[in-house]
Amino acid sequence: MTVSASGRPADAPDRSHVPDGPGDHRPAHPAPAGRALKQRHLTLMALGGAVGTGLFLGCAQTIHSAGPAAVFSYALAGLLVILVMRMLGEMVVTRPMSGSFADYARLALGDWAGFTIGWLYWYAFVAIVAIEAIAGGRIVHDWLPAVPDWAVSVLLLTAMAVVNLCSAGSFGSVEFWLAIVKIGAILGFLALGAAYVCGFWPGDGSPHLSHFVDHGGLLPNGLGAALAATVVVIFAFGGTEIVTIAAAESPDPGTAVTRATRQVFWRVLLFFLGSIFLVVAIVPWDTLVGPESPYAVAMTRMGIPFAGTVMTAVILAALLSVLNSTLYASSRMLTTLCRHGEAPRGLAHTNRRGTPSRAILLGTVMGYASIGAQALQPDRTFGFLLDSTGAVLIFLYITIAVSQLRLRARAERTEPHRLTFRMWGYPYLTWLTIAALLAILLSMALLPGTRPQLLMSLISLGTVLTAYAARRCTRHLRTHHPRQPSR
Repeated sequence: MTVSASGRPADAPDRSHVPDGPGDHRPAHPAPAGRALKQRHLTLMALGGAVGTGLFLGCAQTIHSAGPAAVFSYALAGLLVILVMRMLGEMVVTRPMSGSFADYARLALGDWAGFTIGWLYWYAFVAIVAIEAIAGGRIVHDWLPAVPDWAVSVLLLTAMAVVNLCSAGSFGSVEFWLAIVKIGAILGFLALGAAYVCGFWPGDGSPHLSHFVDHGGLLPNGLGAALAATVVVIFAFGGTEIVTIAAAESPDPGTAVTRATRQVFWRVLLFFLGSIFLVVAIVPWDTLVGPESPYAVAMTRMGIPFAGTVMTAVILAALLSVLNSTLYASSRMLTTLCRHGEAPRGLAHTNRRGTPSRAILLGTVMGYASIGAQALQPDRTFGFLLDSTGAVLIFLYITIAVSQLRLRARAERTEPHRLTFRMWGYPYLTWLTIAALLAILLSMALLPGTRPQLLMSLISLGTVLTAYAARRCTRHLRTHHPRQPSR
């Protein structure tokens, strides 16, 4: 076993940036990409981070299956996300780390948890990179039928890769302006929709709130349908946690995460609940069928010209935002794994601008491969990418909650003065959140539409756990049975 200049085994993970234990107050090392993100970047990222195609397009299925009670489904899912973000905020403020939730899982539960959640998150986000690029290609292909959708997908992915390769600041600036487009679209819809519903719109066609009681009432398909819709809705909030990764590249990560965590509440209340409420108020729930965005349908019903084209442009901006941020988050998670010796260290290499260029390029190449597979097997690739990552977000949230339980108890025993930003109702709300997340996994197993996602995601989880066990076994053999020198 060789030993490096630092005095540790050469094949041992570098844990120098992780505190040794609850009494170790040494600051974590800064993120390798520096402090290029400004507070304005993080503020807009926190407000618009999870506003993507899951809201603009995915809400149609939810409203059609749950009826007006879809507002309740979004409220319940949003509450769970708010609680999880509060837990994550407590951990980040109490003990800042550049690896975010993967390092907290490692500290609370052991190396296996950091390895597992890190690789699962990286795989899921690389898959989302491909999913968003493929979806973007389809949107532009509808506008320009002469251009192959795969070519557009490659172009969109390449553009976002270049943005990420330039610097963290360029990523933040692009995300800032894309978030403005998304937030502006939502705020505009809220203002126009509220005027229409309240009767301040030209003409006398406002239904006011009659759609909440007509067409079968508030629960046309029963309470069970509304609860089942929550299983689908919670995935629309994916990406909320990215701001905690990006905060490591800001001048004051603790303050940035605190602000972002508090802004999640208003984002859920206004952007999700407010807009879904107006969609249901404007459009009869049982007419929302087909691929068109419910927001475009609502705007068309209000008499707004070119509503479909406008919303398609907004959806494309949202898609580019998700593509940009997931490429960023996946590269940072991979560099965290590299620093622990759980991925090839060469992938953590940063260019002269401070960005992990090799990690970004690996995610980009994986995206290209998925686009190529989609072109050759269009009936299988997209569905496989969706199914194999479908429940990873729930695995992540459960890990965050369990980590908060253990680290909070540890902090209260050894360093209570560091608990300046606390999870509400600890430990009861944390346990209640874990129970709700487990109930979602159980519901996924029982519902035919989500059962394949859970099964494929469990296979992904099992694959990563097997890789960790194999890695640990190999390292054990190297340590206790070193290779004898040849004579």
